[in-house]
Amino acid sequence: MSQKFAQIIKKLKISANPLTIKGMTRFGISGNNMLGVKVPILRKMARKLGHNHQLALELWESGIHEARILASMIDEIKKVSEKQMDIWVKDFDSWDVCDQVCLNLFWQHRSAYKKAIKWTNAKNEFEKRAGFALIAVLAVKDKKANDSKFEEFLTVIERAPTDKRNFVKKAMNWALRQIGKRNKELNKKAIATAKKIQKTNSKIAKWIANNAIKELESDIVQNKLN
Repeated sequence: MSQKFAQIIKKLKISANPLTIKGMTRFGISGNNMLGVKVPILRKMARKLGHNHQLALELWESGIHEARILASMIDEIKKVSEKQMDIWVKDFDSWDVCDQVCLNLFWQHRSAYKKAIKWTNAKNEFEKRAGFALIAVLAVKDKKANDSKFEEFLTVIERAPTDKRNFVKKAMNWALRQIGKRNKELNKKAIATAKKIQKTNSKIAKWIANNAIKELESDIVQNKLN
């Protein structure tokens, strides 16, 4: 391991805070090797470090919760392979690492749309969440994407609304809502998808649908789209 890596791990351990871990646990954040370093501190560290692919790989391999989030902030997207994406997603053991990696890094990858669909079919809870979280992030971040890409995602969401696992159902709902907030046409299609899901004989499906419809039909969203 590099000297730079050792210095960063030392800084992370100095910033460790057991009280922060307690707060994270209250929000359902769990996982191995948590130090309790807040995300704003990690972002500040990332700005100072700049982008560094090799260092990002070292930080990920450490297995430390916060080091992995930091890795997603400093990695170089052009050097990230599909193989790396699949390896990292299988390592996810908490919703915040999952979401941070999708938000900071994965959405920028040329294979992001393909991976999102692939991961929504995964059996592992956090890998499956990654698929839907990536859809949600793409809906917000990729301003130039054609509506057809998100119409395909709506079909994916419609097929899989009965997963009872908390972190999967919430990501599915998140993805549906974000697609419906892109523009007026997708709003109509997302609401139509939600109403189809609403008819499914499943409490989970009805929760996903009802929650999405409430937001997508709200005056706040409709006024913004108009």
